[in-house]
Amino acid sequence: MRIARFSIDGNVAFGAVEGDKQDELVLDIIKGIPFADFELSGTKVPLGKVRLLPPVLPNKVVAFGRNYSEHARELGNEVPEAPFAFFKPSTSVIGPGDEIQYPSFSQELHHEAELAVVIGRMCREVPRDRVKDVVLGYTCAIDVTARDVQRREKQWARAKGFDSSCPLGPWVETDLDLARANDLTIQLTVNGEQRQLGRTSEMIHPIEDLVVNISEAMTLLPGDVILTGTPAGVGPLNVGDEVAVTIEGIGTLTNKVVKRG
Repeated sequence: MRIARFSIDGNVAFGAVEGDKQDELVLDIIKGIPFADFELSGTKVPLGKVRLLPPVLPNKVVAFGRNYSEHARELGNEVPEAPFAFFKPSTSVIGPGDEIQYPSFSQELHHEAELAVVIGRMCREVPRDRVKDVVLGYTCAIDVTARDVQRREKQWARAKGFDSSCPLGPWVETDLDLARANDLTIQLTVNGEQRQLGRTSEMIHPIEDLVVNISEAMTLLPGDVILTGTPAGVGPLNVGDEVAVTIEGIGTLTNKVVKRG
């Protein structure tokens, strides 16, 4: 099931996305929330009549860096032996179609296409064989990075945590099992030109290892998001650029870069 979060006539709701052709997609409004038992209402609205929002509002976004060896090497970094985590605040999250605001303190903004894991239940110290039980589904993400700030400040809070630096969407796909999610094509285009192309099977540490690693240290809450790293090919974004991430079996997330007002 594809679960979207959307706004219509000033109201916010979740809905199940139905259909195959983009111009024929509809939303069956969900009674309740996707983190508990819910029913489909049978009330359907065309996708084109709503505004898609970030599919979840995470308490925290845990991101893992340098989880693709070619990406680590392209920036001159060592490949870490253990998962390497950092955080993006909830205020960094935006949805499909929302604007990425070019931060005033950077002159070198980069794109990083990522598979995002959405947590479905409260959990801590998750055993590897139980990871599948705590995952609601998967969505597309862009880890927008102020690369010059990252190099200069070493600590990544400002470089990767500024407002609008974490686009998520367009929805959460719940029908992918772990084996499939660990082997998906992931690509990113800027203004229609392909910049990144890889497979999640190229991750150094698969999804199970990432969930185990971070849940050893902290409680994960429903709606929390784990970013799994980016394949090689990261590069610059400029004001006016349209950036799109497409992940096999999930969909396409598109955002435009604008000058910060």
